[in-house]
Amino acid sequence: MEVVGKQSRLRQEKKRQGQKPAPAPASVVKSVDEEELKALIDRARSGALSEEECSELRAVVETLAFVTRELDTKNLTLKRLRALFGLATSEKLDHVLPSGGGTAPETGAQPQQDASGAVLGGEGAGQGPPATTEDEGQPAPGHGRNGADAYVGAARVEVCHDCLRAGAACPSCKIGTLYEQKHRPKTLVRVEGQAPLKATIYELQTFRCGLCGELFSAEPPAGVGDAKYDASAAAMIGLLRYGCGMPFHRLERLEGNLGVPLPASTQWDVVSEAVEGLVPAYKELVRVAAHGEVLHTDDTAGRVLTLMKENAALHESGAAAAGARTGIFVTGLVSIGGDRRVGLFFTGRKHAGENLEAVLAERTKELAPPLHMSDGLDRNDPAEAATETCRCLVHARRNFVEIVENFPVECRHVLETIAEVYKHDDECRERGLSPDERLADHVARSKPLLDELKRWFERQFAERLVEPNSSLGKAINYMLKRWEELTLFLRKAGAPLDNNVCERLLKKAIQHRKNSLFYKTLNGARVGDVFMSLIYTTEINGGNPFDYLTALMRNASAVEADPSAWLPWTYRETLAAAEAPSAG
Repeated sequence: MEVVGKQSRLRQEKKRQGQKPAPAPASVVKSVDEEELKALIDRARSGALSEEECSELRAVVETLAFVTRELDTKNLTLKRLRALFGLATSEKLDHVLPSGGGTAPETGAQPQQDASGAVLGGEGAGQGPPATTEDEGQPAPGHGRNGADAYVGAARVEVCHDCLRAGAACPSCKIGTLYEQKHRPKTLVRVEGQAPLKATIYELQTFRCGLCGELFSAEPPAGVGDAKYDASAAAMIGLLRYGCGMPFHRLERLEGNLGVPLPASTQWDVVSEAVEGLVPAYKELVRVAAHGEVLHTDDTAGRVLTLMKENAALHESGAAAAGARTGIFVTGLVSIGGDRRVGLFFTGRKHAGENLEAVLAERTKELAPPLHMSDGLDRNDPAEAATETCRCLVHARRNFVEIVENFPVECRHVLETIAEVYKHDDECRERGLSPDERLADHVARSKPLLDELKRWFERQFAERLVEPNSSLGKAINYMLKRWEELTLFLRKAGAPLDNNVCERLLKKAIQHRKNSLFYKTLNGARVGDVFMSLIYTTEINGGNPFDYLTALMRNASAVEADPSAWLPWTYRETLAAAEAPSAG
């Protein structure tokens, strides 16, 4: 802390003496007018650049302008810059903290100890126990080798022995008797390639009357029908496009190479027609989400071509400068109620708080306000709907991760304390504790650590050990201003520590944006939101999205009549009841 204080005094002394850092050479820094560059792009649209290329170039210019603004305000660290471009390493404790790292600062209290006398929150906290020799030689997770039981979607073929049977004499020893190992047969897994979509041509035998000319054709096989595209085809196209981020034109090229031509425009026609049969189930998921106990929300950037063109007109007319909203967002919402989780997507102009308020309008008024977890942005909070606000501990922690190289001792103390809290939460999860039991455990073990951390924060400012405007001071202030929301899990049963579950949800939207670049219209975005919401909700509840989408499309009228019977966790029972023979 002496070094920090000395640096602060030197900066103050230079300020009093009127000294300023030497300006950067003119050849390095160049003034860039963002509006002029955008106007240049608009003029280039009439030339050789395509609409897609113009959109990409515009995104590059906006990125450059953003980085320039951040540099001008001195708000961009090297770590943050690397994170913006996806070059940052893991934020795990053993990757963040420098080796050695010095001695933890004085906290005014004795180290916390467990029942065995081991120090809690010390070096290596949150990293887990060291690997044992029993693990040596075992394949690491993700080694890629799966047993036959892992292939739940594979067809199973029983192959009988060509010359042996149960009860026959052993051909080897000639004495023993053979018996069949029904529960332990030898298995052979055979994986073959096939097209995502296959086409079958039915040639119906046809007769023509030689006198009147009337045609008589054979009936198609049962279940084929007259429609060219089966519900399973629409489900597969939707899963590839919105679940895996495969653009329509890429699927067109793949299927064309496999002899099943499928134009991109046809794919859109198939999914846009099929989505209407999915809307009732989607609306029911919105209603279920509104009644959740904990709701997580966050935004990421979205791209909709019609809105991007509208933005250009707003900038040209000056409406954007006057305050007209030009942002395009994808809101992710995860609702947790009991063992059920619902993941929803909303694309458009609205922020996360506005979308959350629309969802909570479906909530029964008699229910208590739900817990709402988000980061510290005000736009993530609903304006009127009542919620109990939680703030994300990971966002607060990241402020210290970004400056750990400048303040290694202080950041080590903060990060290891937070790591110990997460260790307690992991242990509660492993032990299967109820929300009330988890709350009691955190009060007993995590609250003393966090109370001491708060006192340490306050002492840094009270004793002038940290300059409030420094990066460390800003990181501390961020936590102190949101302390009650960051530590709600110490007072409210079931309150989460972070918003990671919503960050994982938004990865599907980000994957789609990176691979498919944009939606063309708001209607296209609506179709994508419906498909992605149903796909992700099925995945996080352990279901098969392809089977679920196919079932919804094949039973569209029944889904519309009773959507609650066709949710990802109820549709199998509904199908089984419909297929069961009626009594009597």
